[in-house]
Amino acid sequence: MKIDNNLYAFIWTSMSTNNCNTYIIDGSTRILIDPGHEALFFHVQKGLSEIGLVPGDIGLVICTHAHSDHLEAMSMFKEESALFALHTDEWRWLQKFKDNRLPSVYAMGTNNIHPDFLLKEGELFVNGTELSIIHTPGHSPGSICIYLPRERVLFSGDLVFKAGIGRTDLPGGDAEQLKESIRKVSDLDIKWLLPGHGNIISSTKEVKANFDQLNKMIAAYL
Repeated sequence: MKIDNNLYAFIWTSMSTNNCNTYIIDGSTRILIDPGHEALFFHVQKGLSEIGLVPGDIGLVICTHAHSDHLEAMSMFKEESALFALHTDEWRWLQKFKDNRLPSVYAMGTNNIHPDFLLKEGELFVNGTELSIIHTPGHSPGSICIYLPRERVLFSGDLVFKAGIGRTDLPGGDAEQLKESIRKVSDLDIKWLLPGHGNIISSTKEVKANFDQLNKMIAAYL
């Protein structure tokens, strides 16, 4: 679906397969966020085709974190020219596991995929597109949110969803860090909240209401 003039969302509606939402920023260099599972990449290919694109048109792939349902399909870009970026803390955490002895949620071994460059918190300019990289650990050590200040868009990965928050019981998860990360982004001026799973939120009022609900949930249960 088209969200804005240069922004598209490929929303995954089948919860049984747990593939993530994928997003395209259609700028001078096209940016794809979270390609998903390799076996379910047809969903992304179909979405690209509907807007007249193919994987070879993507210049940069950013993963909000390295869980397999967000990162695994990076393998589909091996023969393409797209660069791949991941937060430095996420890559450092993955490096603790050698010889592909990774927890099952991290299906891709570090021998199979390597970032072209590592991200840290701060501004990232990609051929005219301004991104703000926000380090938001809790779901995983190097999880990030990506904020487009001009468009007031937040790609929240698995930090927050519509009426939900990311789980912290997976390797590298931390409930206290998740709480702090949610507080960190909740005051941003957000018109569109684009989560890693589930429905998007499409107005400033609804985004604020969602954060208010989540902060009450955090206070009660975390």
